[in-house]
Amino acid sequence: MSFTENRITKLFNIKYPIIQGGMVWCSGWKLASAVSNNGGLGLIGAGSMHPDMFREHIQNCKRATDKPFGVNIPLLYPQIDELINIIIEEDVKIVFTSAGSPKKYTSFFKEKAITVVHVVSSSKFAKKCEEAGVDAIVAEGFEAGGHNGREETTTMSLIPQVADSTSLPVIAAGGIGCGRTMLAAMVLGADAVQIGSRFAASAESSAHENFKNQIVKTQEGDTKLCLKKLAPTRLIKNEFFESVNSAENSGASVDELRNLLGKGRAKLGMFEGNLSEGELEIGQIASRINNIDTVEKIISSIINEYNDSIKKMM
Repeated sequence: MSFTENRITKLFNIKYPIIQGGMVWCSGWKLASAVSNNGGLGLIGAGSMHPDMFREHIQNCKRATDKPFGVNIPLLYPQIDELINIIIEEDVKIVFTSAGSPKKYTSFFKEKAITVVHVVSSSKFAKKCEEAGVDAIVAEGFEAGGHNGREETTTMSLIPQVADSTSLPVIAAGGIGCGRTMLAAMVLGADAVQIGSRFAASAESSAHENFKNQIVKTQEGDTKLCLKKLAPTRLIKNEFFESVNSAENSGASVDELRNLLGKGRAKLGMFEGNLSEGELEIGQIASRINNIDTVEKIISSIINEYNDSIKKMM
């Protein structure tokens, strides 16, 4: 397969159809610029940044790469209007949106000549994205880390359903972290892949070293989806997870779960490195991450394995 003929590589003007997930506490300018410099599309994750910090990361990323990069903004972010103003002022040309309706801001972004991609977890919402006028869709399966779809549809089932439901380019996410899973996603109908967990454990990730090392230690079955009454979130099992899991099994209300969650749990775990009391968001693919490598090595490994896998099929 020639990546030069791919709809996503053309849309973003990138070498490889590999998109880095815009993860909270992991996706700063160092990671985004490294992914872009190595042929993918790097994303700055705005979800864990105050507006001034968001602007600083965009400016640093511009200095670190002359390649295309984008930003990921959760539409439920409390200061969303400030983030959007910064995107316009800093002339960011690629925006990934999530956690909200694509209809709210897509037409505004398109008027500003911004490429818009929205994250979905079902073919129903993929169709709504096409109606809203987005340029591409991220279809994220149940295996993904962080916030997840309520339908719990796996990537294997989701991608062909979404690909059949829309004419837009589809970016597969959830459980993808190597060349073989990338090839599988492309065969299922995706035009590209979005990779989060593998890059969360990279040298350039802004996550705490404790969290990165914990990702490497994670084994099969060590993550689970919880907080389903609030916002379904896949976490590494630790003391905080056990307290949430116990509360959910006891029938805790939304308010009780919200009080248990408190504030800053994700920052405490992923950015500050508290592995017992922090919220450790990661995907199921973590069990296959065995080391902390540079982005350059990660992307090279993915592409080499992808090409080798194609040869074995011939």
